[in-house]
Amino acid sequence: MAGMTSQQLTERIAGTGTGLETTDMVLNIGPQHPATHGVLRLRLVLDGERIVSAEPIIGYMHRGAEKLFEVRDYRQIIVLANRHDWLSAFASELGVVLAVERMLGMEVPERATWARTLLAELNRILNHLMFLGSYPLELGAITPIFYAFREREEIQAVMEEISGGRMHFMFNRVGGLKEELPLGWTDRVRAAVAKVRSRMSDIDRLITGNEIFRARTRGVGILTPEQIAAYGVSGPIARAAGVDFDLRRDDPYLAYGEPEVREKLKVVTGERGDCLARFEVLLAQAYNSLDLAQACADKLDTLPTGPINQRLPKILKVPEGHTYAWTENPLGINGYFLVSHGDKTPWRLKLRSASFNNIQVLSEVLPGTLVSDMVAILGSMFFVVGDIDK
Repeated sequence: MAGMTSQQLTERIAGTGTGLETTDMVLNIGPQHPATHGVLRLRLVLDGERIVSAEPIIGYMHRGAEKLFEVRDYRQIIVLANRHDWLSAFASELGVVLAVERMLGMEVPERATWARTLLAELNRILNHLMFLGSYPLELGAITPIFYAFREREEIQAVMEEISGGRMHFMFNRVGGLKEELPLGWTDRVRAAVAKVRSRMSDIDRLITGNEIFRARTRGVGILTPEQIAAYGVSGPIARAAGVDFDLRRDDPYLAYGEPEVREKLKVVTGERGDCLARFEVLLAQAYNSLDLAQACADKLDTLPTGPINQRLPKILKVPEGHTYAWTENPLGINGYFLVSHGDKTPWRLKLRSASFNNIQVLSEVLPGTLVSDMVAILGSMFFVVGDIDK
């Protein structure tokens, strides 16, 4: 072109074959894309069909939860805390109330402790069933999602009966639980657990024995223990690579340190650290949570009647100081760092969510893999976008 120098004109030829100059292609997966969970964006640099580099770009769902915590009192915070991981709402509430109770030096009634443990495990089952159904769907297997939702409805029914909610349960309170358990509720919990356990083999048989599913996941997306340590990855993803760590056993809270629960708790680990191992660990954990839920329901029936919460003043103020409360959420370690200046609202409440750390390791896992494997790897990371963005 007239007026242009040779330095300003650049000709790029993309293709394959001897003697042809090629250039890498930048591909954006998301934030609105069928291959992603919600509004996550992956910026991929490709050499043909192979990924050269990957950058997770987050923030499309950021709601500023940590700043909202600072202008809410300790009762109102719970309604915000159960929304960042909407598949683990009850578990996310727990960290807040445990931190506040620790600062207050408050002893929670025994029945509340056991009921919280039971509800936490039921919530874990709900979370795992969602991913056990949705992950095969992303690889083209449609049927498992219907089986997973059938089992979820059994657990949802007892959770809805006790709290009135299906996702945002809002049943935790500082000092215990919102209200007394309904008459005969533990019997209905045992019936639901037994029914789900008897039919979990349907999901197991449909997926883990499927040769196409195994071909798409075995040896794909391998995570090493070193990468897990570097990025702070936790939960089923970390345990699938052989990292034997679970707060329920290693730093017990609620009733996890009691003999009735400790003897039933199995920390499931894998060895390969690939997509298939992550799925297998999730499935095995769902089975174990059914056992733990039944043990808690049995224990509740043996406890004497009594209060399920502590009476609180109309205006709840937390003494000056700080504490850190972490829990083993379904997706991994969930932590709250609470700093109080003695007011009715926290001066600072920092949230450490499991999904945030778990998704950052994609920049290590994806390079070198094919674009077609990216979908399998991304789905096996078991994250919730709200839990990343907070």
